Amino acid sequence: MSLHQALSVSPYPNSALSAGQFAAIAVVVLLALAAWLILVFAADRQPRHPAAAGAASPPQRQSDTREDDREQPQREAA
Repeated sequence: MSLHQALSVSPYPNSALSAGQFAAIAVVVLLALAAWLILVFAADRQPRHPAAAGAASPPQRQSDTREDDREQPQREAA
């Protein structure tokens, strides 16, 4: 091969990838997909324990003592 051929640039470069390069691409894509799925399921999971050790549950409303909790009569349609 002459020096001119080694330095020349073809308008059609060799874009063929080896089997090892295809395998590396596939492994990276599969690892990225697996990591994404793990992160999605971990974000969706409910926590096992309350965030704060002394956190109390929100106060419960007592429906028998509050006036706004009573059933309202149905209004007739106009």
